[in-house]
Amino acid sequence: MCFRASLFGLALLGCLVAASTLAGPLDDAQRIVQLVESRYHSARTLKAVFLERYSEDRLAVRVESGTVYFSRPGRMRWEYEEPEQKLFLTDGKTAWFYVPADHTVTRAPMKESNDLRTPLAFITGKATLSRFCKRIDLLPQPGEGGAAMLLCHPAVSASSSKTMANEPQDPGEIRDVLLDVDPKDGWLSRVLIHQVDGIELEYRFGRWQKDMDFPEGFFHFQAPKGVAIVDEGATPSPRQ
Repeated sequence: MCFRASLFGLALLGCLVAASTLAGPLDDAQRIVQLVESRYHSARTLKAVFLERYSEDRLAVRVESGTVYFSRPGRMRWEYEEPEQKLFLTDGKTAWFYVPADHTVTRAPMKESNDLRTPLAFITGKATLSRFCKRIDLLPQPGEGGAAMLLCHPAVSASSSKTMANEPQDPGEIRDVLLDVDPKDGWLSRVLIHQVDGIELEYRFGRWQKDMDFPEGFFHFQAPKGVAIVDEGATPSPRQ
């Protein structure tokens, strides 16, 4: 899988939504959004276990699991443990995707990365929900375990600066994002991304912990000797 299609994105999990994001008086959707952001913005660091499911036309293609770490501002570390070891890491400026078995690491500036994990940066205080959502709806039916379900309708493509209402959609553009939230404490239990080409990417989270101490180098990547470094869209060059 390419760097772009293998994961979701950072920017959907971080800063407070501006008052203008949802028009009118405070409603149920706004209250849930504020609950989520208050929960995540109060944390210095976060840790959770995750399961990632990648599907095409409702058929599961890949299911992976591991542990994810977040640190403000905009730093993440996704350690994939099953079925194979992989690492997705960002220091808030550069994103790295390392597959030890392939002896290859892909590198991209965060602002240019097409990786689908990039919208999750909202957890780390790197971007606002209003940057991605032209509208946020609270669905009337509860989700699994009574979760509140927020539906985000993207205002701008996650892979470009085009306004989706004014430009043709690319196959990989995000159609909508569904967030399952515990209505009591604001923890996210699931994030489901739908692309316009029928691809779905689902993240399930559990065992959230906050305010743990990590060494400074934990969110910085140092390519091992002999590993090929690939700038996204460029030719591999082995590290000497």
